[in-house]
Amino acid sequence: MPPYAPVLLALPPSAASASVLRSLRAENMRVDLITDGIAVLDAVRAEHPALLVLDVELPGPDHAAVLAAVHSEAPGVPVVAITPRERRASLLGQLRSDRDDYLLRPFAVDELSARIRLRLRLAVTMGHSVFRRGDLEVDTEFGEVTVDGQSVALSPTEFALLTALLAEPGETISHDRLAREVWREPASANLVQVYIGYLRRKIGPERIRTVRGAGYVLEG
Repeated sequence: MPPYAPVLLALPPSAASASVLRSLRAENMRVDLITDGIAVLDAVRAEHPALLVLDVELPGPDHAAVLAAVHSEAPGVPVVAITPRERRASLLGQLRSDRDDYLLRPFAVDELSARIRLRLRLAVTMGHSVFRRGDLEVDTEFGEVTVDGQSVALSPTEFALLTALLAEPGETISHDRLAREVWREPASANLVQVYIGYLRRKIGPERIRTVRGAGYVLEG
């Protein structure tokens, strides 16, 4: 998405929604607000947003129908869905693991801002179908990985972990963030460590550096 494309907020009409809009704009983020589910798809078609924030309790059509339409007509647009805890389980099956995210209500604006910025960075990475770092090559469109020209078979969880690390190569990514990106729920540091071990054995142990107490770095 071009850098000037807006973030589209689809939130119920309320003072809280207006406050979220003001807070994100105060961070120099270009944001537009709509408060009617019927208008979401038209707004996505017209504005070509960089990202959609969709409250599942937005007035209008059922959020599942809105999500399906956005995924079909604007597959490049990542979605951050806002949901109450009791609707989280059903929502997870409607989100794409490689592009979408969710946030439980009530939420802090700074957490929403962080999720938005992360998804925008990931969208830039995923926009390039082939990512190369040294002799590691990852085709994010077809889910193919090669090391020194040799194909490497990864499980879906290992591939999701690798693409999470690809979002910011050279930067430390925390255990908690990897858990959110890969498992979409809290996961123990031990579980993350176990899968980092699996990934290291397949792509090379030197490619992923442990930063003690902080997380992991994908090296060049």
